[in-house]
Amino acid sequence: MLARHSEPIVAIATAPGRGAVGIVRVSGKNLGRLIQALCDRELVPRHATYLPLRDAQGTPLDHGLAIHFPAPHSYTGEDVLELQVHGGPVVLQLLLARCLEAAAEAEPATGQPCLPGLRVARPGEFTERAFLNDKIDLAQAEAIADLIDASTEAAARSASRSLAGDFSREIHVLRDALIHLRMLVEATLDFPEEEIDFLRKADAQGQLSKLQQQLAVVLQHARQGALLREGIKVVIAGQPNAGKSSLLNALAGAELAIVTPVEGTTRDKVQQTIQIEGVPLHVIDTAGLRESEDEVEKIGIARAWAEIEAADAVLFLHDLTRAATPSYREADASIARTLGDSLPSRVSVLDVWNKTDAAGVQPPSQGVALSAKTGAGLDALRHRLLEIAGWQAAPEGLYIARERHVQALRHVQDHLEMAAQHLAAQAQSLDLLAEELRLGQNNLNEITGEFTSDDLLGVIFSKFCIGK
Repeated sequence: MLARHSEPIVAIATAPGRGAVGIVRVSGKNLGRLIQALCDRELVPRHATYLPLRDAQGTPLDHGLAIHFPAPHSYTGEDVLELQVHGGPVVLQLLLARCLEAAAEAEPATGQPCLPGLRVARPGEFTERAFLNDKIDLAQAEAIADLIDASTEAAARSASRSLAGDFSREIHVLRDALIHLRMLVEATLDFPEEEIDFLRKADAQGQLSKLQQQLAVVLQHARQGALLREGIKVVIAGQPNAGKSSLLNALAGAELAIVTPVEGTTRDKVQQTIQIEGVPLHVIDTAGLRESEDEVEKIGIARAWAEIEAADAVLFLHDLTRAATPSYREADASIARTLGDSLPSRVSVLDVWNKTDAAGVQPPSQGVALSAKTGAGLDALRHRLLEIAGWQAAPEGLYIARERHVQALRHVQDHLEMAAQHLAAQAQSLDLLAEELRLGQNNLNEITGEFTSDDLLGVIFSKFCIGK
């Protein structure tokens, strides 16, 4: 463990701004002397004590609750002190400063600081210590941040299940089955002179097939969990006055974008996150695509193309009231060609035919026809967006997941496919079979953090808020 992981830490553990209650949290080893300095008494473990919290001169900063959680029965697995006071930012900053000041004060009896080395925590450091002290695994630690950041009710419930260990338990089941299979292969390698075919007798092929089937189910659930967490980026594109801003407003259920008959009204992107069946969709309205000499509009159009290129899906909006006009058809065709040439294959482009309420023509069969003004056809569009996202009806007990979890499971899937090929070759490829199973186990361990680089830990916990 790095030296910084053994240093005592302190931070404000509640969100910035005013609130009814604010919390300052301290974590480290042997907090007894600091508790005495701050509270002027010993605290009964896990009992809230109401008392004055004073500055160095003895003047009360505030009256609040102090709770001591002795190790290992605490959030971090270390001694933890929580000070709960009124949630004003100035009060909390004064209390934080007082903790640092008291830690550095020398005790009269020994002349030593009360708590040497106490420092302000880095983002996510309390949860990182909970992981390092085996209070939670890495997937559960990430679920804490996902629960805080959840943008939909479904995402919050799924994050709570991951925090409770649902996802980790499925990973452990896969890992245990893989370890058992590795054991059989290693036994065959260790005792090649034995006449008994360990692998055939133990039905290694059947075990591997069952493991692949279990993995496919977990991977599918993880994909759905990652979708709940990340959502997809949907860009509305098309010519001016096709109804892009009206469609954004209709999907959002609010007047977010200005709508006028004047072409070029939208100069910059307008973004709103909506949810469909709990799946977050980040919908972006962009400037109308056309040739323009207006410098401001040209900037808006350039930004529109940048958003389109970074999208997961593009709603190519067509105006049915102008669809029969040759110049309009040619401009739409030009945009379609550019979309086809510039977008990667992963980006879905959906044709959306707008203004069915005013058009006198039948919309083409491909795509979705709707009226952003009346709302007709919006449900069909929402359904298609879920299809594009890859969403399926959420099974009961779905857990949150991250893209790194999905990638790790895909790597395990690849290794198991290679293992199946080597198993079919029997003795000629047993060494390679054992290696593929080992690599697959390593990928599973990366999810829960049982095999994780310090660099990855740094990236993950740096995304947390300070005090968590």
